[in-house]
Amino acid sequence: MKRFLSEIWIYPVKSLGGMRIASAAVKEKGLQHDRRWMLVDENNIFMTQRIHPSMALFRLSAEGAMCIITHGKDSIKLPFIFSGMGPTIQTEVWGNAVTTIEVSGEHTRWFSERLGIKCRLVFFPEENSRLVDPSFAVNHEHVSLADGYPFLIIGQSSLNDLNLRLDNPVPMNRFRPNLVFTGGSPYEEDGWKGFTIGKNRFAGVKPCSRCIITSVNQDTGEKGLEPMATLSGYRKGHGEVYFGQNVLAIDHHEIHEGDEISFE
Repeated sequence: MKRFLSEIWIYPVKSLGGMRIASAAVKEKGLQHDRRWMLVDENNIFMTQRIHPSMALFRLSAEGAMCIITHGKDSIKLPFIFSGMGPTIQTEVWGNAVTTIEVSGEHTRWFSERLGIKCRLVFFPEENSRLVDPSFAVNHEHVSLADGYPFLIIGQSSLNDLNLRLDNPVPMNRFRPNLVFTGGSPYEEDGWKGFTIGKNRFAGVKPCSRCIITSVNQDTGEKGLEPMATLSGYRKGHGEVYFGQNVLAIDHHEIHEGDEISFE
């Protein structure tokens, strides 16, 4: 059975809404513009929907060279190509020290007002360091502000199988993948090692352990019990719940929706 790349997603600001795009440049740290920005609290610790589920209510879209971030009837623009002229801030993501740059006082005020908490929007320059866990790296790769790995791939068949087990099906956006594919068997991506999308080779390195964010409704920002409760019943191992595969890029070419997936 043939497999095809059916969806490409980026999440420019960590833990805010995603953007579906038809094609993407593959970089070492992840798809271009994916998780290069994040919100940090007063202690310069990264903020996510785990603690602040209302972050799901920020919608992102592209308008030329600008990312448009919308919250209710309000919006603010963020240039995809950031000059990086703001003050340097030492921040933290899962215990990793990360050097970032504050975007602007305007962005800081805008987000703080809408979230009702003091926070700052920061940018992670491409040249700054953040190593992938050496236990799973192929060639000393770096990652952006994603939790641990540059790319996440999930098969549509895996979601379809999960939804057959749920009273109320959930959409793919609960799992925040970068790459979605059609064809193949449920959960087969768990065992993928070397594969190619179009002309770009990738390496599957580790099934993705999931957290409570999967139980946040991305339309309402409300937390529930599913799908984690159901996944825990049949996708649990070593104290973790798994769904999707973490991936590294071997090549750095452009990929497109509709590209065929092949295997080494």
